[in-house]
Amino acid sequence: MRNPLIERELVGALRTHRAVAMQVLPAVVCAALVMLRWPAEGQADIGGVRAREVFRLFGYGLLTAVVLLVPAFPATTLVRERVQGTLALLLQTPMRPWAIYFGKLIGVLGFAYLPLLASLPAAAACYAMGGISARDQVLALYVVLALVTLQYTALGLFVSVKAASPESALRTTYGLILLLAVATLGPYQIVQGQGPGLTMTAAVWLRSISPLPAVMEVLGQGDIGGQGLVAASGYVSQFAMIALLSTLALAVVTAARLRPTMFDSPRPQGAVTNDRTLGMRALRRLFFLIDPNRRSRPIGRFTNPVLVKEFRTRRFGRSHWMLRLVAACSIGSLGLALVSSAAALDWGTGTVSALIVLLQGSLIVLLTPGLAAGLISGEVESGGWTLLRMTPLSPGCILRGKLMSVGSTLVLILVATTPGYAVLVYAQPELARQVIEVFFSLGLTGLFALALSAAVGSLFSRTAPATVTAYALLLAIYVGPLLVWLGRDTTFGHGLVERVLLISPVAAALKVMEVPGFSQYRLVPASWWITGVATAVCLLILRVRVWQLTRPQ
Repeated sequence: MRNPLIERELVGALRTHRAVAMQVLPAVVCAALVMLRWPAEGQADIGGVRAREVFRLFGYGLLTAVVLLVPAFPATTLVRERVQGTLALLLQTPMRPWAIYFGKLIGVLGFAYLPLLASLPAAAACYAMGGISARDQVLALYVVLALVTLQYTALGLFVSVKAASPESALRTTYGLILLLAVATLGPYQIVQGQGPGLTMTAAVWLRSISPLPAVMEVLGQGDIGGQGLVAASGYVSQFAMIALLSTLALAVVTAARLRPTMFDSPRPQGAVTNDRTLGMRALRRLFFLIDPNRRSRPIGRFTNPVLVKEFRTRRFGRSHWMLRLVAACSIGSLGLALVSSAAALDWGTGTVSALIVLLQGSLIVLLTPGLAAGLISGEVESGGWTLLRMTPLSPGCILRGKLMSVGSTLVLILVATTPGYAVLVYAQPELARQVIEVFFSLGLTGLFALALSAAVGSLFSRTAPATVTAYALLLAIYVGPLLVWLGRDTTFGHGLVERVLLISPVAAALKVMEVPGFSQYRLVPASWWITGVATAVCLLILRVRVWQLTRPQ
């Protein structure tokens, strides 16, 4: 009783170059990390300090790789089948919906577990160095990472069965991942240290949705960032329970959706506001700041038509959705300002500024590839690039319209946390110059992430591989130096850590704000120059690639 989908999904994926890279790269990186701290002359320290340091580094690295790379594969598998028309044929076969779902799930999981399997020799080497428990740390870490992979794969399949295009599926999936892995940590940071109660219990369970507390507990670092006298524990069991229950719920909903009737749901026809009566138009003008059903005006003579096309064909580019995004950012800004003002007295401005900088950097790194990697590859995959080539638009005009459509969203993300900085400046007016330099650093971060993601996307003909590659490169550039920073003065020396941090503009922003742990490194302005030159190189590659794609074939 073999499932043909498992053979098609898994065997087909294992024959690609991506499978080879996912097996070789984690093994090489983990092996090199262990070799850097392998004890001289085969003599290990009694306490196992080095083993724990290396184990923590590659434990956080594996978690980051799983969170950022795994969801891209299940998020596009079902929606691509529907776009290509093969999902309708698949649903007419004798296979039941659960067989189709498990075929997709097991096929993607078999491919997603490759980085974990490739890292087992490095984990065994850390265990051989001593100081690490095989059951409580090594096995527990891999169990948590396996559950994270399972949960996010089920989430990606759930989004994929409901999305309309691979691009929207990727954006929605990574947005939900950001909400589950990062945003759920916020409420606990506010109420931590309080006595037992309903609020504290709810915050602890909400924090357990994220895999980070469970991994920190396994790695022996407890409740990092805790400000109270008593820190919470037991995150591993709570996360395992939440992951299994959520995976089961997502599986039931997704499998129930996999029926031939899923293509029969009609869309409401709707009515254009311009064709309604005068009274209805006046009423909608009263209730809508921007009416979503109103006919759009013609494109102006001096307006970039590609920019208008991107805004009108992308959900978050339409005016009413942009207003909703601005409203959400404003509400988030006010909430962040409230948290900053309440916490600045207890935590100090250094901790609060670090949280704000990391929040902005995380939003940029997690959202930019999903928006920018498909600017060129999405058009090539859907056939829209052929239509763009037939227009009299120059390659520069097409490129400017594409980049400006994503750049506007990034500007909103940067503006969203302005009230938090305003509270810091109000508490300490001497921080005004530092805040300006932080905005400059984060602006370079967003510009480089946009240029790199778009340049990578122009080299691919499909959106999913382009997005995964862009995430992998940004992960190596932004998160990789921070992982090296975790091993400062122990695994890695001061000079090496400083040179590695130069490639991360987020680290430069933390240095500007004099965040503890970064103030001793000289990163500015060398980091700005490196990021600026790298951005110029990416834009040059993107410009040349767009020129090549617009040439006659």
